[in-house]
Amino acid sequence: MKALGMIEVYSFTAALCVADVAAKAADVKIIAFDRNRPVSPDVPAPLVMVVKMEGNVAAVEAAVEAGVDYAKSKGKFIVSHIIPNPGQDVDKMAYLMDINKDKFNKKLPKSFRNVE
Repeated sequence: MKALGMIEVYSFTAALCVADVAAKAADVKIIAFDRNRPVSPDVPAPLVMVVKMEGNVAAVEAAVEAGVDYAKSKGKFIVSHIIPNPGQDVDKMAYLMDINKDKFNKKLPKSFRNVE
């Protein structure tokens, strides 16, 4: 993985739209969606989602920028971050998903699935 981009937004629908916009804006691969149900009553939505993507640094920067712009236009943006050249442990963590954690993700690289 050359770069990891993450965009955190409110709502599942916003996350799907952000992923779509990001993937169309640059040559990136959407690798995971994570969810969190905040317990604080101060959070304006019942669901917080993180869209994770990978690609080369320039592509991830362009995709994150496009996704952030979309999320901001809808009032759903929380935070974004790009990690250029992530370390191996970060790389592995990026593929962990909260969504479908009860199902085996066969698209993960074998090194992440502990398959020999």
